[in-house]
Amino acid sequence: MSNFLVIVLIGFGATAVMDLWSIVRKSLLGIPLPNYGMVGRWITHMTHGQFRHNAIAKSRKVTGEHFIGWTAHYIIGAIFAALLITIWGESWLHNPTITPALLVGIATVLAPFLIMQPGMGAGIAASKTQHPASARLQSLITHTIFGLGLYVSGWVVRLFYSI
Repeated sequence: MSNFLVIVLIGFGATAVMDLWSIVRKSLLGIPLPNYGMVGRWITHMTHGQFRHNAIAKSRKVTGEHFIGWTAHYIIGAIFAALLITIWGESWLHNPTITPALLVGIATVLAPFLIMQPGMGAGIAASKTQHPASARLQSLITHTIFGLGLYVSGWVVRLFYSI
């Protein structure tokens, strides 16, 4: 199996683990599920030159924004898996270890803090939200779960496919 396909499977698996966490978090803590339609809206507006919004939810709706957002969500997960392999090397695919996966997962919280949240009107690290500390903590936990998902997915892919 090609490394590209392995990396995509690991990234998609880790993203699915993160999504399962969001479902568990909603049932346990009542925290709403992420709305990836807003990500799709943001990305689509970028194609028209608008990279920043005061409040993405108030921006013009876009046809297919949910599909675009969910697709981007999983592609970004694969890109972050590729980052893991770029930094720790192909040897990680043969023997996945938890520390690199968690470090990459935690580091990925910088993407929403510094790019997505400011671009969508929430400010740097959710500073313009009603409860910034809570939003930051939830983002950190979610991205840590993504890192755990990288590790688990690495092992699952390794067990089912000869790498």
